[in-house]
Amino acid sequence: METNNRRLIVFNQVTLDGYFTGENDDISWAHHSPGDVEWNTFVSGNMTGEGVLVFGRKTYEMMAGFWPSPMAKEYDPIMAKQMNEFEKVVFSRTLSNATWNNTRLIKGDLVEEIKKLKKEEGRDLVILGSGSIVNQLVQVGLIDEIQIVLFPVAIGKGRTMFNDISKPLNFKTKSCRSFKNGNIFICYENA
Repeated sequence: METNNRRLIVFNQVTLDGYFTGENDDISWAHHSPGDVEWNTFVSGNMTGEGVLVFGRKTYEMMAGFWPSPMAKEYDPIMAKQMNEFEKVVFSRTLSNATWNNTRLIKGDLVEEIKKLKKEEGRDLVILGSGSIVNQLVQVGLIDEIQIVLFPVAIGKGRTMFNDISKPLNFKTKSCRSFKNGNIFICYENA
């Protein structure tokens, strides 16, 4: 979606007990949903390329290590093609370069650089994973929308997207949708 004021959207999957990643950054729990045609259609519809993907270093390295691989192309050829073609931004002070197709590396101050990106014309910005980035940006009011898929699984340990918030943050529900496989999509915006 082209706009004059880009929005910053978070899209993450979380467990029933609130974790978006388990111990050692494990996300295998997110790949055990029973088959559901409506869910599969929803996932495919979300991969339309209407946003610029934003990553922190850890998520970038995980995604860049998987989506260009032959295994990804076999696992989900359509999504692999789209992920490899999407415009991407990675924030890292330690990466020396970003070699994944269509990726721009930004080493500057996260908050200031996001403010600049939001002022540029273009597609909305979409953060996938990247809990440390979400944590920093939500506290300074730069995230416009949080989209969560709640999975009906509890894992007991891990990291939340909001591990280090310093004050309560309020959101209002924009939309909610449940699926036969037990997953629930919830969209929040700043209250």
